[in-house]
Amino acid sequence: MTTLSAALLLFLILDPLGNIPVFLSLLKPLPPKRQRIVLIRELLIALGVLFLFLWAGRYVLEAMHLRQESVSIAGGIVLFLIGLKMIFPSPEGMFGDTPGGEPFIVPMAIPLVAGPSGMAAVMLFSTQYPDRMLDWSFALFAAWLGTAVILLSATKLYKLLGKPVLIAVERLMGMLLVAISVQMLLDGVVAYLKVGH
Repeated sequence: MTTLSAALLLFLILDPLGNIPVFLSLLKPLPPKRQRIVLIRELLIALGVLFLFLWAGRYVLEAMHLRQESVSIAGGIVLFLIGLKMIFPSPEGMFGDTPGGEPFIVPMAIPLVAGPSGMAAVMLFSTQYPDRMLDWSFALFAAWLGTAVILLSATKLYKLLGKPVLIAVERLMGMLLVAISVQMLLDGVVAYLKVGH
């Protein structure tokens, strides 16, 4: 996998367009100046969490005696479920109801930006190709930067594109994610069978 394709995969997983309506509703009660501060804070927390999983996730897996094929298959399943939820969203949103007040870490940083699928994907990169950590770091930062730009201009994008267009784009991204997840799942199964178990 190239750095560019890794960045694109992570960008799809972070799903900034799908997060716009949720983020806008969560930030609505706050004054405009505070909204921006909270959004930047949450994005930075999400980036920190994803980098932690990228650099330390491999050691956690080793400590738990999990093989990379297991992570690939599990990552594929998680991505598949997230992709399905993007295509067929439930009325209460992807992660259910959110508590009132100013959001802190949950649900904006985790799980909306740094969700289980993003964590699984960066751990998968670090376990499959541990010699390319700088590439993965760059890919993660590029995907996060694209996400940050879109979410910081969420209000303008929402007015410009409208809800129907955002929903259509999110469903298209969901379709791509499902295709990528199936490939990850198949790669994991093939790798497992090659080992001879």
